[in-house]
Parts: sequence; structure tokens; C-alpha cells
Amino acid sequence: MKNPICSRPVSNAATRREFLYGLGATLGSVAMTSAFAKDITASASPASSPLAPKQPIFPARAKNVIMLFMEGGPGHMDTFDPKPKLRELHKTESKNDRGLAAGSFQFYVGSPFEFRKVGQSGIEMCDQWHYMADPEIADELCNYRGCQAESLNHPEALFHMNTGSRLGADPALGAWATYGLGTLNQNLPGYVVMTELALPQGGSRNWSNGFLPAFHQGTRLRPEGSPILDLASQPNKSREHQRKALDTLDLLNDQHAAVHPEHGELAARMESYELAYRMQMEVPEVIDIDGEPDYIKEMYGLDGDATGAFGRQCLMARRLVEKGVRFVQIFSGGWDSHDYLERGHSSRIKSVDKPMAALIRDLKARGMLDDTLVIWTGEFGRTPDNNKRGGVYSIGRGHNIDAMSMVMAGGGVKPGIVGATDELGAQAVDCVHPIRDFHVTLLHLLGLDDNKLTYFHAGRYKQLSQFGGQVIPELIG
Repeated sequence: MKNPICSRPVSNAATRREFLYGLGATLGSVAMTSAFAKDITASASPASSPLAPKQPIFPARAKNVIMLFMEGGPGHMDTFDPKPKLRELHKTESKNDRGLAAGSFQFYVGSPFEFRKVGQSGIEMCDQWHYMADPEIADELCNYRGCQAESLNHPEALFHMNTGSRLGADPALGAWATYGLGTLNQNLPGYVVMTELALPQGGSRNWSNGFLPAFHQGTRLRPEGSPILDLASQPNKSREHQRKALDTLDLLNDQHAAVHPEHGELAARMESYELAYRMQMEVPEVIDIDGEPDYIKEMYGLDGDATGAFGRQCLMARRLVEKGVRFVQIFSGGWDSHDYLERGHSSRIKSVDKPMAALIRDLKARGMLDDTLVIWTGEFGRTPDNNKRGGVYSIGRGHNIDAMSMVMAGGGVKPGIVGATDELGAQAVDCVHPIRDFHVTLLHLLGLDDNKLTYFHAGRYKQLSQFGGQVIPELIG
């Protein structure tokens, strides 16, 4: 029987690669390919939704994901991984001499912030976190300190964390999630993305469907004005008029699809028209947060200059997953502190602290935290030292792929501290895993097996981890 999430698209217009692949097929695989073709043809029909809910491969811990992405790379030793030794070595010469220009040297940078342990778990965080330090919130957190990245360049590192590939052409995490599980609300996108005014480096490739069908790409909600353009119907067109126009268009598209079944993009375009029609009915209600109680608005910080924008997006994320959206990502920029570390990080922490704590508190109060995985991460960590040029100390940090912190809550993760870095924060030394293992663990929490969640593309079956990974059992509660 065909695994419903192991797909090999079939086209009448076979490429040379497909032809050669077919020559080596056995009778059994030819029969299976025929079955695949029938399934794909059926799923491409507008009568059935490609985003219909699917059963996980095994019992899931999480049903939804909210990923809070701190673009730029927060300093782990300035947020959730204190390094007292760095305070002792502050402004002394570093032993690291990589890539130094003439007349410059590296110097250690102690964190400008104090740290304390909070909650019964004793999780550590800097003194800039006020709302997240509430024991009710802190005891829900899992601080993973053992992850390692691969690229020091922002775009490549962003692509890698978001898609599993440094090239930026593969499906994003949310695309894989909706491919494997569908979505619970057919009137809303399964994968929603929110950003600040500026897009993250690499833009929409961070939430692309890649080689997966176009149904699975992320839908970005605009930060200003109407979150989705053309959400309201034109004044001179009624819903009945729109429905008749879509029915006529469907008829013409069906006739074209029957003649050209190899054009899978047409099915995606037809479904997008239908989704847009349905969204006009449900999205306005979901994104209208003005009807929320005043205490909820205050809890998320909607009335604050620093917290208003991110708070609104976090509240929107809660409303979206409550309505059945599978995967929500929020990108917060400005974490790339090569200098002015104290000013930069204190400002960014202030902007996300209250909204993040409110999101976790709100999900918990509604009974949603157990099956909603909340993730706080950047694309890599930071170095314990920085360059000194011309006698000037630049109090900041460089990019570090060997150590970083991720903070998670809900969705089946185990609260507390997992893994460790060395005494300077330069290297992960305990429970060390690459990003692909984190991705495999994320899928595992959703009830998906990375080795079975595959898609045939360019002559081979592809998966999120690229070439396989392992679950990190220490993260699972």
C-alpha cells in the first residue's frame, strides 16, 4: 500500500532522467508507479483538497508549531547561557586568531547583563528577561544548548535553519509539515508567515514550497495595512457573482487539465482561487484582534511602543493555531550585534519578552500548550570574542556555528536545560547535534518520520534532513 506522504509525481512529459529511472524498474515498481500516478491525479483534482488533514505516522505530541525566529543570531551567552568566565576575561586578548587583519587582535567580551536562575527548574536567563522569568512561564521552557549550525553567512544559515538546505531552494519546515499532515482548517492557509517591515535575508525563499507542490508554500501576512491584499471583494461584485465566475473558470481549467495532466501547477492555481474565495469569509474574523478582551491586549503588550508590533503578531499566531493553522512563523530582526551589544540586545529582548510570555501563558490557559510547540531560535550563535581594530574595542560578537541556544515550550518537549557549551560559550560540548537532528526531532514531535516523509524530485527521494538525521531524545518529555 502506498505511503500517503511518500510521493513520486508522474508526468506524461517524462524527462530523460525519468525515462532512465523507469528502465531499471521491476514489474512491482512499475505497478507502484501506476498507483502513484492515479493517486496524484486524484489529489490534483479541485474536488479534493491537497491540504486535507492527514493522520500522522505515529501518535503525535504536537499538532501545531509557532516558530519565533530571531533573525541575526542572538548571543546565547547574553540571553540563556551565562558564562561567568567571560566576565573575568573581559577585554583581554583572545586565543582565537582566525582571519585577523594586520594590526588587529581578538579580545574577549563579557556579557553586559547579569544572570539568575528562575523557576523550580532553575533555568538561567539574563536580567533583561522580565516576563519570561515568571516561574509559571520559566518552568515550561526547554533550553537546548547543544545545537550547531553549518554556515557563518546569514542567508545560508537562515535557509539552513528554515529549509534544511543552505541553498535556499528546498521546502521550508512549514511546507513539510503541511505536506505530511495537511491542515485542520480548509478555509485558511496551512502555513502562515509574519515579518517585521523588512523581510529576513533571503526573503520568501525562507518559507518556500521548494520542490513540493505549490499548495504548501507559506502565506505571508503583511505587517501594515490589510494583512492580505484583495481580502475584501470589490464593491460591485457579490459573493454569488464571484462563485459563478469561479465555477466557470473551474470548468475551463478542468478541460485544460484533462488535455495537459502533466501541468501540476494548474491544480495548485485552481486550488488557490478556491482558497482565496473561502479566505474572504474566514480570514477577516481571524485577523480582527480588536475584539479581544482588553486584558489580553495588555498581556501581549499591544499598547506598548516597543512590544506592540511583535505582540500583535504573537496574538495573531495564537488565533491562527486556534483556528487550525498548522505552522506559523514570526521573524524578528535586529539581533546581529557586532557592536553596541548591550543597547542592541536589551532593545530586542524588550520587544519580544512580554509578547512571548503572553503567548505561552495564553496557550496554557486555553489548554493548547500541550499540543502546540513554541520555538525561539536564531540561525546561529555568537562568539565569545570580537575584533579590536586601531585600538578601538567593539563591544559585540561575531557569528558562531559551533554553539547556540534554542528555547522551546509545549508540544511534548521536556522542560529544563538540555546540553551545554564550554566555559566561554565557544563550543557545544554536551548533547551536541547538527540542525538536521533538530529538524528530525521537530517532525517526530508532529508524529512524522523524516525517513518516510519523502518526495521524489530530480531522480531521488528527498527529505527535510537532506540525508538523514536522528531524533534528540533528551528534548522529548
